[in-house]
Parts: sequence; C-alpha cells; structure tokens
Amino acid sequence: MSEQAASQRVYYTVFACLIGLTLLTVWLSFQELGEAHSVVGLGIAACKALLVALFFMHVLYGGRLVWILLGAGLFWLGILMSLTLADYLTRPWLAY
Repeated sequence: MSEQAASQRVYYTVFACLIGLTLLTVWLSFQELGEAHSVVGLGIAACKALLVALFFMHVLYGGRLVWILLGAGLFWLGILMSLTLADYLTRPWLAY
C-alpha cells in the first residue's frame, strides 16, 4: 500500500477545517446557550471525528471491509451508550 489515498491539498484543507472547528469549540465555551450548549458541542465534536475518520484514517477511500468494521464499531458504541444511559436513567436519585 504505497500509494497515497488523497492529495496533500485535501489533507491541508481537512486540517484547516479541524483547526476552524476547534476554534469554534473554544468560542462556544464562552457562550451561554443553556440546554443547547452540550448538543452543539457534541455536534462539533462529531464533525471533527468524522473528518478524522474519513480522511486521516482513510475510511473514505477504503474497501468494503473497512466500512463494515466502522459500522460494527459504531454499533458497539451504540450498545455501550444505550446500556449506560439505561443505568443512568433508572437510578433513584436521593435528595440530600
């Protein structure tokens, strides 16, 4: 696997987007958005994770097996998150 999946220009563009999203995250930390603060922050983090996975981990140019493994990993993450939230949401909270 000696061939490069994308040109250097693509990598620099993705890097610039990641820097921009990081600056947006820092700016967001100083804003008062109330309940939407976590949702917007997680949305930005998901965009950054998607860019890293697609370009720097070469998922975009990978074969079928890479996409199957990505889907399996996301499925496993969904299982773990649903079990964690099920535990968190069913705990009785004591008022002190």
